[in-house]
Amino acid sequence: MTREEAGRLPQVLTRVGASHGITDQACKLRFYDDWAPEYDQDVAALKYRAPCLAVDCLSRALSGAPHDALILDVACGTGLVAVELQARGFLQVHGVDGSPEMLKQAQARGLYHRLSLCTLGQEPLPDPEGTFDAVIMVGALSEGQVPCSAIPELLRVTKPGGLLCLTTRSNPSNLPYKEALEATFDSLEQAGAWQCLVAQPVEHWELGTSEQETGLGTCANDGFISGIIYLYRKQERSQGEGERPSVPAPVEH
Repeated sequence: MTREEAGRLPQVLTRVGASHGITDQACKLRFYDDWAPEYDQDVAALKYRAPCLAVDCLSRALSGAPHDALILDVACGTGLVAVELQARGFLQVHGVDGSPEMLKQAQARGLYHRLSLCTLGQEPLPDPEGTFDAVIMVGALSEGQVPCSAIPELLRVTKPGGLLCLTTRSNPSNLPYKEALEATFDSLEQAGAWQCLVAQPVEHWELGTSEQETGLGTCANDGFISGIIYLYRKQERSQGEGERPSVPAPVEH
């Protein structure tokens, strides 16, 4: 950690800890609007590794030339996932986010072919069915952000046989959401909508911001909270044109 990152860490811990306590989506989006100008510096201070780890997982599974793959970055924020994608040769990236100020930061990077304002869970994604070779969402699957009920919408815009890479935190304060999320995943898999390829636990996800967030006994983990990366493959279309498997209603949370 640089001296500058260490100096701002107490302020960052307070800010991020407060964000994890916001459970209303509208309030959370306003928080992200205010946070956007300092977001990148703050998550660097937290040693936030999820964008790099998730893109590594996705890139290993995608076949074909990286520059041919059309990828949707959902809840793209300031564009940290796009930075990792470009470093691995993925150049056709679209992004969506519910925060206008976060999208301004992402636009400034110049890495997205298209950016759209979309609050997932309240409105559909602005793309036709079966558009993307891969959909990735990093850091937005938690209480007060993207609801579990939005997962089928990610599947809708993924091509048959395409990949979905999703992450969530697995520290104690996020466990109720994680359990509901995995129940949604399982119900979709049982319906034949997709298949789980990877469920990769990660011990050092980011620095925890509070004792409530980390739980007891985290000294052995150097103050980090844990997370998990999921990788799914959407089923190939086997029915007649326009037919889909019957998908049970996702678990609300």
